[in-house]
Amino acid sequence: MNKSEIISKIAESTNIPKKEVETVITSFFDTVKNSLKNNENVKLIGFGTFSSNERKARAGRNPQTGQTINIPSYFYPKFKPGREFKEYLN
Repeated sequence: MNKSEIISKIAESTNIPKKEVETVITSFFDTVKNSLKNNENVKLIGFGTFSSNERKARAGRNPQTGQTINIPSYFYPKFKPGREFKEYLN
């Protein structure tokens, strides 16, 4: 399911115009992204927690040449599903 399909399903089930649902969904995604960029976790009780984690800088090796390269540190998003969400799926 992609973003436009989610918007359509929500619009059907709530009788809210698609344009308004799209605005809310887009705002939600932007809020989550901005929160993670500011090192804030987003906890949705019963659904899960979005967080950002840092991978430390490390030395790597180019498999073709065997040359050592430096891999810089970077942040990546992480999602941990909540208990209710996991129970629902099982």
